[in-house]
Amino acid sequence: MDGELIWPGRTFPLGATPDAEGTNFAVYARHAEAVDLCLFDPADPNREIRRVRLPDKTGHVFHAYLPGVGPGALYGYRAYGPYEPEAGLRFNASKLLVDPYARAISGEARFSGPIYAYRPGAPEGDLARDDEDSAPAMPRSVVVDDGAFDWGDDRQPCTPWHCSVVYEVHVKGFTMRHPDVPPELRGTYRGFASPPANDHLTRLGVTAVELLPVHEYMDDEFLQEKGLSNYWGYSTLGFFAPEQKYARGSRGEQVREFKELVKALHRAGIEVILDVVYNHTAEGNHLGPTLSLKGLDNPSYYRLVPESPRFYWDATGTGNSLDTTNAQTLKLVMDSLRYWVTEMHVDGFRFDLAVTLARDPEVFDHNSRFLAAVHQDPILRALLARLGARRPPQARPALRAAARAVPAGASRAPAAPLLPRREALGLFAQGPRLVPAGRHRDDRGGLAEALRAVGRVPRRRRPDRDPGRARRADRRRLPARADERVE
Repeated sequence: MDGELIWPGRTFPLGATPDAEGTNFAVYARHAEAVDLCLFDPADPNREIRRVRLPDKTGHVFHAYLPGVGPGALYGYRAYGPYEPEAGLRFNASKLLVDPYARAISGEARFSGPIYAYRPGAPEGDLARDDEDSAPAMPRSVVVDDGAFDWGDDRQPCTPWHCSVVYEVHVKGFTMRHPDVPPELRGTYRGFASPPANDHLTRLGVTAVELLPVHEYMDDEFLQEKGLSNYWGYSTLGFFAPEQKYARGSRGEQVREFKELVKALHRAGIEVILDVVYNHTAEGNHLGPTLSLKGLDNPSYYRLVPESPRFYWDATGTGNSLDTTNAQTLKLVMDSLRYWVTEMHVDGFRFDLAVTLARDPEVFDHNSRFLAAVHQDPILRALLARLGARRPPQARPALRAAARAVPAGASRAPAAPLLPRREALGLFAQGPRLVPAGRHRDDRGGLAEALRAVGRVPRRRRPDRDPGRARRADRRRLPARADERVE
């Protein structure tokens, strides 16, 4: 197998990039001595059919081009180097590793298998290296052709903030409970893209959905032991791969089906915002499993305790924190964000524990490297510019969220009377109770009407030491629009 043709390949882009003749593989592993690429039989994923030592290392990136390898190929990495946890180095070539840039992931990691780089239960703890092969208990990365999907005339709805009604929703939970979604589509991306789901969101007046995490994630060990699963998804394994549980296949189907979801929602005038978790991963602390980043380049990707790099600097309460002060880790996050915008056509992000990403080095810094990188990135800045477009100076997004609640072409009901501040805020606090369970067909836009009734609640006037200054400020205020008058 090793005698088959191998070309040097390129260092960029990272991940597996197929073309008409083969696939380029590139993986960052600064402190590694060598990296093997393992290919598996698509018909029998447990059978390794080829192992290739990546021949070139350029700028801390191991790379190679393999002719004849195309979309659908299953692969993983093994990284060689010292296993010295006291120095922050946790290389163990017995452990198969998921590509951090994998566009799709197939299979699940099983905690009952040897996915730890050490021997659990040993007196030395994580210092006792384990040499049992973890491949039987590990998922496989999948080669995906990003250009195979036909987006047609897909366009982003470009709803400005002051006109937005954002609905936080779970892909599986929403579709499993909807009575009109076909049973075979419930709990899936396709179910979310189905006409009944879109019609329901449109009747509510929703202009954007904020999807709870859809990055590939893992079930926690204590859940697997109880036969349970991680419902929420805040335990990321792959920052580029859509979660396979919500698709009807895991060999790249999850990528196509997620794109179909986005395309269908855009056609209905609904934006797609992702709840993203870049502050930590599923690999846990020094006693956690070795799945990907920990085995490829632990000191580059994670924040370690400076005085004792065996341990992780945990600002998230999850066991580890990604080190966005490191150039490669920051690149990983930025590459992922850009990928979801350019290739998956999403419209925005909600960052889980965003303060952790902007700790530079230990406390939040509004001039942190992460925020500076987002600020200068032309693709991500375009999202901010678009969302801020046409926003009037007086607009208050939280209380004027329903200006565009009625779908295009639908008749608009007369404006509802404005509500007092206390009643208006209480209305927002009710959340899902505005639309009772089981009212998918009969809500008749009730949420939209309720939000429209809130209107613009006046700000509470604060005392000003300079009466003249207050009068000048009043004169500078623009006159209220007809639908903003407070009665």
